Amino acid sequence: MFGVDLNEYDKRVYEEEIRDFLPEKFIDVHVHLWEPGTRRDKTPGNVTWTSMVAPSHTYEDMEASFSQLFPGKKVGKIVMGSPNCDLSLVNPYVLKCAKEHGLPAMYCTRYDSSEEEIGSALESGFLGIKPYLSNAPKYIPPKEVRIFDFLTPRQLAYLEKIGGYAVLHIPRAMRLRDPVNLHQMMEIDEKYPNAKVIICHVGRAYIPEDVGDAFEVLRHSKNLVFDFSANTSDYAMEKCLEAVGTKRVMFASDMPFTKMRMRRIGENGTYINIVPRGLYGDVSGDPHMRESDEKDITLFMYEELRAFRRASERLGLNRSDIEDIMYKNAAAYYGIEI
Repeated sequence: MFGVDLNEYDKRVYEEEIRDFLPEKFIDVHVHLWEPGTRRDKTPGNVTWTSMVAPSHTYEDMEASFSQLFPGKKVGKIVMGSPNCDLSLVNPYVLKCAKEHGLPAMYCTRYDSSEEEIGSALESGFLGIKPYLSNAPKYIPPKEVRIFDFLTPRQLAYLEKIGGYAVLHIPRAMRLRDPVNLHQMMEIDEKYPNAKVIICHVGRAYIPEDVGDAFEVLRHSKNLVFDFSANTSDYAMEKCLEAVGTKRVMFASDMPFTKMRMRRIGENGTYINIVPRGLYGDVSGDPHMRESDEKDITLFMYEELRAFRRASERLGLNRSDIEDIMYKNAAAYYGIEI
C-alpha cells in the first residue's frame, strides 16, 4: 500500500482526538525504509504479521504517508532499514535517502559488525546503529537470544568510547519483564554510560502482563532512553513515564507497520491485533492476528497516539511535557532541529 488510505472514521479520530493534542512539529525517532524485494524471506523468531502489513516502505511512500496521517503538522523522521532485509542492500538505500533528503539515519548491524565497520558507517553519514535479534549468531535458538548476542559488549565499548547511538529492540518471550533482559539493560546503563541506547517499543511491553515489575528495576537507570513505537498500551507508557520521567521518553512509530488498520487487545498473556476481515489475506497462521467485522477500526498510528494521550491525561502532563516527548527530547538527544 502506497501512502495511507484514510477513511472518514480515521479523519474524525484525527480531528477530534489527535490534531490539537499534538504540537505543531514533532520528531518520529523510529521509521523503517526498504525497497521492494530486499527483505529476507524467513527470519526465525519473528512475527509474520509485519510482512502482511508492509512488504516495503520507500522514501516516497513514507513522505506520502506522513503527509496524509498528520495534515497541518511538520514531522521530522529518523530512519533505518528493516533489519530483516539483506543488509548489503538496505543500508546503502537508507544512506542514499538520508543524504538526498537530509535525514538522520541508523546503520543496521550484525553481531559480528566490527568497530571498523561501524566507524566507517558513521563516517559515511550514518548517525548510529540499529542492532537486531535476528542478526545474532544463527546457532542460538531464537527464544534464547540475549541482548549481548546481537549488541555485543565489544560494540557497546566502541559506542561508549565515541558517545554513539544504538536503537535496541530487546529479545526473549517475556519481553520487558524478562530477568536476563533487565540485568543486561541495567548493565548497559551502568557500564556504558556514554553510549546512547534507546529501548524501543517500551521494551516490547505491549500489554500490562509484559510490564511486570520491570520499572521497579529500570527506575534506577540513569542513561537509558525509551521510545513507545508500535505500542498501544497506555499502561506501559504510564509506568515508563512514572519511572524515568518525561525527559527520557520519545515519540516513535515503527512506520510503516503503524499504517496497519487495527486495534490491540490482550488475551491469555499475549497481544492480539484485531483487524478488518479480509484486509490482510489469510491471518489464521499468526496468533497475534484476529479478524473482525466491526465497522470502526482506525490506524495503528492513531491508536498509539490515543494511548499516549490517555497516559498523559492520567499523569497530568502539561503542554510542555507533551512537547518534550514529541519533539524537544529527540531534538536535544540527537542534536537536530526541524
